[in-house]
Amino acid sequence: MMSSLKGKVAIVTGGAQGIGRALVLALSREGTAVVFADIDQKAGIELSEITKNERLETTFVEKDVSISQEASEVVKVAVKVYGGIDFLCNNVGIQPPSSYVRAEDTSEELWDRIIAVNLKSYFLMAKFSIPEMRLRKGGVIINVASVQGLQSMKKVPAYAASKGGILSLTRNLALDYASENIRVLAVCPGGVDTPMQQKAFEATGGDAAELRSKLGRAHPMGRTAAAEEIANVAVFLASEKASFMTGEYICVDGGIMAKGSWDE
Repeated sequence: MMSSLKGKVAIVTGGAQGIGRALVLALSREGTAVVFADIDQKAGIELSEITKNERLETTFVEKDVSISQEASEVVKVAVKVYGGIDFLCNNVGIQPPSSYVRAEDTSEELWDRIIAVNLKSYFLMAKFSIPEMRLRKGGVIINVASVQGLQSMKKVPAYAASKGGILSLTRNLALDYASENIRVLAVCPGGVDTPMQQKAFEATGGDAAELRSKLGRAHPMGRTAAAEEIANVAVFLASEKASFMTGEYICVDGGIMAKGSWDE
């Protein structure tokens, strides 16, 4: 257990499934109290039961953090229940099957929804969390971005734009709040075995198992990541072991960015 995480308070958005779920479990197992927000009530309750059985300190709130009032309420819950905020893990993200189209075929409504969830929510949660971190003389914000913020695949204009925006927001927040001991970092996963990836496979109309195998083979390590492998890096970044890191992104991608598209 990392001593710098024990007794701290974290917020995780999109915390009921996938990478968010792994973040909730990883942080709470380090002794951090975690408030996690999600719109999936069923998954949120299920995770709450798991953490309760492990005697971990978590609180689930059913909120859509792309909406200002609801994002603010998540922060208020953390302050009311646990007394403040030390860590913010902006993780929530969507990539609906219908979004796998070119820009001209992307509806304005779909564009706005993806940008609101994947990027605006990160701004809103930082906006409301930073004043509480200031009261505790510092904190850490971990933004879950993607390798698609660095390079892109075809037919994901809104998703790619949102992830690139997260990286730019990360750099800006890091500069603006470094003097207040608030560190801001991003994690860029490659392929990760999550429910969202499963939906992405379904969007192609192909065989999910075959597509998962193909994606795994595309990674130099021969597989995609487990959600826990992303969470482990985020836990390290939140800890004092990463105390001189801010304004940077870390690829946790099995070497996919090092490989380059020319290396088939």
